[in-house]
Amino acid sequence: MEFAQAGILQAVPAHGRYLFFSIPAQTNADVLRSALQRLAGQVDGRSVVAGLGATLVQALGAEVPGLRPMPDMSGHGVQVPSTPVALWCWLRGAAQGELVLQARALEKALAPAFHLDRVLDGFRHGDPAADHGRDLTGFEDGTENPEGDEAVAAALQQDGSSFVAIQQWVHNLDAFDALGTDGQNNAMGRRMADNEELDDAPISAHVKRTAQESFSPEAFVLRRSMPWAVGHQCGLFFVAFGATLNAFEAQMRRMAGQEDGVVDATFTYSKPVTGAYLWCPPLHQGRLDLRQLGL
Repeated sequence: MEFAQAGILQAVPAHGRYLFFSIPAQTNADVLRSALQRLAGQVDGRSVVAGLGATLVQALGAEVPGLRPMPDMSGHGVQVPSTPVALWCWLRGAAQGELVLQARALEKALAPAFHLDRVLDGFRHGDPAADHGRDLTGFEDGTENPEGDEAVAAALQQDGSSFVAIQQWVHNLDAFDALGTDGQNNAMGRRMADNEELDDAPISAHVKRTAQESFSPEAFVLRRSMPWAVGHQCGLFFVAFGATLNAFEAQMRRMAGQEDGVVDATFTYSKPVTGAYLWCPPLHQGRLDLRQLGL
């Protein structure tokens, strides 16, 4: 915990800005190493959480045991795409303007080794004093998150590093509204009004599909998702940290019907349009610790 990027364990902030970087063609490893050294000085793990993808690690000629590309888990009538990201930064703060300026500084520091392909802004929704933020559907997000030492065990490796699975989910709120209160509650497996689990929820309910203790081995992750909205589109940017990527992948495969043919009911009103795995290095002396990569 001492060496982890602190933002992994902290509650979601009021505002977030996600930066997605690729590696331009013909970029050599030395240029990448110089840019990552500059990045290391700007990532404190608290206001900026950074994750490195398998393509970046491979381009450096390095290896991170357990890191792999996210597989495409489409099938059974649903799409669960894999859209690899070389470098991902999660900017966290109380004011969006600060994050805009911080993102600009990071983009300049990383050029020309990395190209900023996309930016997505997230925000906390619901009671700011509550333990959990809410999805734009109104349901609490992260109710089943482990806490304390269990959160540390689920999210972090012994050296303080972590893996993260990220997906941008796009909601169809008209389809969600059309379900009505009972349909919405059955799709989630909880009552929105009091967040209580439904004893008689259908097998397709999200709570039943992702019950972390129902897997073998148990599949605990630490969710740090945030809602997003751009124009008429909105949804949830899903973020799940883990000591390995196996727990998330087991949950996602079951949600997509690959385990028993039953698709998670959330697919009736939402769909993932991106998906990537990354490795979040630990910190050393207040800087991103990249020694695993030979830096």
